[in-house]
Amino acid sequence: MRHNKKFNHLGRTADHRQAMLANLTISLIMHKRITTTLAKAKALKKYAEPLITRCKDDSTNSRRVVFSYLQNKEALKELFGPVAEKVGDRPGGYTRIIKLGNRLGDGAQTCFIELVDFDENMAKTPKAAKRTRRSRKSSAAAPAAEATTETPAEEKAE
Repeated sequence: MRHNKKFNHLGRTADHRQAMLANLTISLIMHKRITTTLAKAKALKKYAEPLITRCKDDSTNSRRVVFSYLQNKEALKELFGPVAEKVGDRPGGYTRIIKLGNRLGDGAQTCFIELVDFDENMAKTPKAAKRTRRSRKSSAAAPAAEATTETPAEEKAE
């Protein structure tokens, strides 16, 4: 039976897992995007998102709580500075996981995990309107019809 097995232990002891997730979170905050395995990225998402939520409220207590998890002053400054400004209005979902494929050495699934608001490529590209065949036919037929109607009118004017 699978009682009380709600999260992936990642083949590590509790102390090793906690240190690894803290290091991954620091790297994610500092670099905004990291490449890792899919299992670690999913575990990191559950670890990092509550800390990012905590940084919205810039109080001494929240800084102390986050520092107790990360133990890194530079990451704390980055988290409560630029990251908190960008995620201030977002209700959740601060990270995005993009699958890359399997690693050659051991076949592990690899992926990017990134902070959503810091990806310039995704933010700049507007979503294209969904086009159907019917709209293409009507838009393609309309200029052709206008061109045929304008030509005789121009000939008559001359």
